[in-house]
Amino acid sequence: MRKLIVTENSTIDGVIELAGGWFSPGDTDPDVDMSDVLAALEQQRNAADALLLGRVSFEDMRGYWPKRADDTTGISAYLDSVSKYVVSSTLTEPEWENTTVLSGGLRTEIEALKAADGKDIVTTGSISLVRSLIAEGLVDEYRLFVYPVVAGEGRRLFDGATGVPKLRLVEERAFTSGIVLLRYRATAG
Repeated sequence: MRKLIVTENSTIDGVIELAGGWFSPGDTDPDVDMSDVLAALEQQRNAADALLLGRVSFEDMRGYWPKRADDTTGISAYLDSVSKYVVSSTLTEPEWENTTVLSGGLRTEIEALKAADGKDIVTTGSISLVRSLIAEGLVDEYRLFVYPVVAGEGRRLFDGATGVPKLRLVEERAFTSGIVLLRYRATAG
């Protein structure tokens, strides 16, 4: 069975909302070495063949990444080629190749994706969707890229979360930039 992986960029104080300018994808400071972070992201991309998004994050990505002709990270090319699934009751025409709109019941749709042949399914951003996935007990692993920034306010991953199983730390990795990757797997019982 495929794993559903939640990957989020987070501040030290747990904010995952990208408001406030603390995180800007693809626009990194040229004086900060991000090569090890990019390598970790590439490793994750290679282990996944599906991207799951909520409608708002999907539309944000669709409006940003395909237009990045100057992207040297490989993210734009990956997003164009990967199978994308967008959970939405209002979107009918995704207007981005390799995209399927999931409009049925969340549990049914995600269980079918997880049961299908393939590699990992990754979801990122999509705060409302991720919170629903957590509440439904569908998340197998969390990958948190924690940035050395304090936002002070903004939406957090586990605000109001219910049904979060016990988590086990399976990896912690510090990067040259000061970002730290924390990987947690859900444990049974």
